[in-house]
Amino acid sequence: MVSHAFDALVIGAGIAGATAAAHLSTTRRVALLEAEESAGYHATGRSAAIWIRNYGSPDARILTAASRAFFESPPPGFADAPLMRPRPVVHLAPPDQVDQLRAMIAEGDDMHEIALAEVQAMVPALRPGYAAMAAIESDCFDIDVAAMHQGFLRQARAAGGTLALRARAGRIWREAGAWHAETASGAIFSAPVIVNAAGAWGDEVARIAGLDPIGLQPKRRTACIVDPGDYDCTEWPLLGDAGHGWYVRAEARRKLMVSPADETDTAPYDAQPDEYDVAVAIDRMQRALDIPVARIEHRWAGLRTFTPDRGLAIGEGAEPGFFWMVGQGGYGMQTAPAAGALLAALVDGRNPGALAAAVPLCDPRRFARRQAA
Repeated sequence: MVSHAFDALVIGAGIAGATAAAHLSTTRRVALLEAEESAGYHATGRSAAIWIRNYGSPDARILTAASRAFFESPPPGFADAPLMRPRPVVHLAPPDQVDQLRAMIAEGDDMHEIALAEVQAMVPALRPGYAAMAAIESDCFDIDVAAMHQGFLRQARAAGGTLALRARAGRIWREAGAWHAETASGAIFSAPVIVNAAGAWGDEVARIAGLDPIGLQPKRRTACIVDPGDYDCTEWPLLGDAGHGWYVRAEARRKLMVSPADETDTAPYDAQPDEYDVAVAIDRMQRALDIPVARIEHRWAGLRTFTPDRGLAIGEGAEPGFFWMVGQGGYGMQTAPAAGALLAALVDGRNPGALAAAVPLCDPRRFARRQAA
């Protein structure tokens, strides 16, 4: 067997693992172990992300806000094109969702009511009478997921890091002050620190290491692409209902992505779209928008994995040197820059500065304390 010694091991090369490796690589030599043939094959590679300040758990909102500056001005050479493209988000409230939308406005930052006539001007396909009220978040933007993911991977490699593909960890153990991970090929990677960034497989990685899981729940989300017909949807806002029952947003080549915003509990697997969920997405969209759908041009599904309280889990677990970087749910992309910085600060024992408020909220040990209680 071949043994490779590093300063930190990261399990999983999706966006969580990539940003963790990139930020750790400023002070450590990192090995990034990925079970699949390509990095970001599962959730990261299927994400059509948008930065929304008011989306997610309290800790996610802290990290979302803290990540904005990175998207606006990434390091020189990080990406060949801008990481962000402005796109407002409009929330529609049918009569039975008005109270819900009012609560969202009261709790959110930079969100305000907008006249339905203004929404109609932005989205001419909106059916009159569908909504009784609307609100807008004007400071949101699309995220170039692929560019960000590849940028973090390049940073890690440029600092001497190693990306090992087809390197599923079959055994993980701690011995003589170091963590060891043996891959299917028989290679053993070791380091004093290991970061569990395995997404939907995070609890499985913990079990392999002989540790208690934290209760991660993967949830399938479905999306499809349709042609909006005579409408040019390129500049439409992301549009959905206040009850989070559906949303649409423009995609490449003037197409429209439609999702029922589903959260179907499932085991970790290579998620595939369910035809019923696709039909639900089209039905809910057509109640709001006058868009005939002759055919579905493309459909897919991905996993969004949540902790029991839907907050993130970033930090050291019960065992020394075993760090968690999981539970990103649907906000992994918009929190990635700050989440990676927070993880690296915790691993290095540094003051996380402006991110300190997120530390107790993200602490993975909170789940063990609740189970003990």
